[in-house]
Amino acid sequence: MLKIAENIYWTGYIDWNLRNFHGYSTPSGSTYNAYLILDEQPTLIDTVKHYGFEEILYRIKEIIDPSKIKYIISNHTEMDHSGSIEKLLSICPNAQIVCSPKGEEGLKRHFKKNWNFKVVNSGNTLNIGRRNLKFFLMPMVHWPDSMATYSIEDNILFPNDAFGQHYASSERFADEVGIDVVVKEATKYYANIVMPYGGQVLKALEALKDVKIDMICPSHGLIWRKKEDIEKILSLYKKWANYETGKSIVIVYDTMWHSTEMIAQTLYEFIDCENIPVKLYNLQNTHISDIIAEIISAKVVMVGSPILNNKVLPNMGAFLTYLKGLKPKNRYAFTFGSYGWAKVGFKELEDSLKEAGMELISEGRYLNYVPDDTELEGLKDIVGKIKNLFEMKPAFFQGNPQEK
Repeated sequence: MLKIAENIYWTGYIDWNLRNFHGYSTPSGSTYNAYLILDEQPTLIDTVKHYGFEEILYRIKEIIDPSKIKYIISNHTEMDHSGSIEKLLSICPNAQIVCSPKGEEGLKRHFKKNWNFKVVNSGNTLNIGRRNLKFFLMPMVHWPDSMATYSIEDNILFPNDAFGQHYASSERFADEVGIDVVVKEATKYYANIVMPYGGQVLKALEALKDVKIDMICPSHGLIWRKKEDIEKILSLYKKWANYETGKSIVIVYDTMWHSTEMIAQTLYEFIDCENIPVKLYNLQNTHISDIIAEIISAKVVMVGSPILNNKVLPNMGAFLTYLKGLKPKNRYAFTFGSYGWAKVGFKELEDSLKEAGMELISEGRYLNYVPDDTELEGLKDIVGKIKNLFEMKPAFFQGNPQEK
C-alpha cells in the first residue's frame, strides 16, 4: 500500500521480469499502475495486466473492502490496463465502468460482455463525493479510446499511457529515482510508442494547458510530483510532438563480411572529426527500440546494409518496418552499403526512409565488394553536405525539411 496523496493510493503491479513489450526491449521491466481514490464513491483508476490481478487485489484489500468500489475508470482499453477488470467485477459486480465512447466499444470487443458502462466525453465530470473527476479524451495518444482523468480538488492528472516509462522500481516517484534516469526512460517510451501521434499529442497538451497539475500519475513507470519535473516532461512532450531535433547524427547498419561496417565506421570517424555529435549502432548488437530512442533527437539518420538475395539483410528489414510505423518526421537520411553484383536492393533502403517521412540528403553510396581507401576517402563529401545543413539558421531544424 502506498499513499500518494490524501485518500489516494497506488495499487498497481510491478512487472520485474518483463523484457519485451510488443517488440520494445524493457531491460528494467515495467509497472502497471492503478490508483484507488477513497471517497463516498470509492473509485479505481485503471487496473493491471491479468497476471497481476492478485497483487492489485491484495493492495486494495489493505485499504478497503474491494466490494465497495463503485467506479472503475478505464482510461485505455489495452489489456495491460484493462486485463483485470473482469476479475475485479466478480468482487464488486455493481461497479460502473467509466470509459470513452471508443473505450466502451473496445472493452466489449475484448471481453464480450455488456457491463454497466458509464460513457464520458471531454469536459464531462463525475462527482464521487468530496471530489469531482474531469475527463479529457485523447484519441490516438496512443489508441482511439485513450483518455485522461483529472481530480479537480487534488490537481492530479491520471493520463494513462501519456508521460509514462517502462521501468520497474520499488520507488514510486520520479524524484526518488533521479530525473536523468526517468527522462531517459520516458524518451524511449515516447519514441517507441507515442511518436507517430505528434499532432494528437499537441491537441492533448492544448486541452490541458490551463489545468493546474501538481502531480502526473501515468499508468507505466514513475509518478511526476516535483514542479520542475512536471514542467520538464510537459516541455519535452511538446518538443517531441513538434518533431524538433538537435544537430546530431545516428548511424545504423548491419553487415555481412564487414564491408558495410567499414563504410559505417569511416562515416563515423569523418563526422566525429568535425565535432558533430554522432552515434554508431550495429543492429546485430543493439535492440531497435534503443536505436529509436536515439533517433528521436537526431537530425540525420544514416542507414546501411549489404544486399542478400536482392534485399537488405533481415535485421535491417525489420528495423525499416519498425521505423516506417513510427514515422520520425522532419529528419534527413543517407543510405549506404556494400553489394556483390546488383544494387537493386538498395531501393528498399531509400524508399523505406522516404516512407518514414525523411528526406534523402543525396544519392546513396553503394560500394562493390570490399571498399578501397580511395572509395572510403570519397565519403568525406557526405560529411560536407551535413555540415552545410547544420550551419543553416536554427529555424531550419523545425518543420518539414522540404518546406525550407
